[in-house]
Amino acid sequence: MTTDLWHDLLGCLDLTTVDEHTFEGRSQRLEYRRLFGGQLLAQFARAASRSVTGKELKSLHAQFPREGRAGEPVRYETDVVQLGRTFATVRLVARQQHGVIAVANASLHVWEEGPERQTVDPPSVLPGPERRVELDLLPWESRAGTELDTARSQPPSHELWTRVPEAPRTAAPALLSYATDLTPIGTALRPVAGVTQADAGRAFTSAVTAHTVWFHRPFGTGRWLLVRQHSPLAAHGRCFGRGDVLTEEGALVASFAQEALLRFV
Repeated sequence: MTTDLWHDLLGCLDLTTVDEHTFEGRSQRLEYRRLFGGQLLAQFARAASRSVTGKELKSLHAQFPREGRAGEPVRYETDVVQLGRTFATVRLVARQQHGVIAVANASLHVWEEGPERQTVDPPSVLPGPERRVELDLLPWESRAGTELDTARSQPPSHELWTRVPEAPRTAAPALLSYATDLTPIGTALRPVAGVTQADAGRAFTSAVTAHTVWFHRPFGTGRWLLVRQHSPLAAHGRCFGRGDVLTEEGALVASFAQEALLRFV
């Protein structure tokens, strides 16, 4: 874990209240060419949760119409369009000085008791520490079940075990949203021989256009989670990927999907 990056990320989630419907979050201090979409997802999650009390985030659907500027704060405007006894819906707009950079819809729900069922393959065995991988934007320990950046053509699937450090439970959905934005494009690139994420800007151009996360069960930080993902399609200058997040015991806690620009030179 890179301590400075971790505390920097936590600081970004500590949104400032501008007024009843508006929050502001600072941007990460990263050596990155643009604002990382995972930051926007995480701050959207926090802004939605701050807008409605007594309910937990159920889903977050975000679109990114304009590139965000690194180092500049982001202002989040919220509108609670539906507030019921068990469900709520929030519309969110993220702005910087040059205009709207992202929009989102969030759904919140009171966790209810009832019958449970899941149909999903059990998780693989947690890899040993020799499979540890360093992901520049992920400031905690992760281990690769499969190699993401390989020059050989491989199936468009990837397994990443990741362990978010202990954090307040209210921050867990935001931190997981952040993590799901990191590797779907790399997964889509795995079948392309001789090309990895390191070739961005030379062999291809990429940018996330839409991202959705669904939260199925309450979960906390400080434990290993398997981020299992698959990219079934790349076509017409775009790629699409989806994935599940499971605990080490096999409980399905979240799912996600992403569409991105993937334009080859």
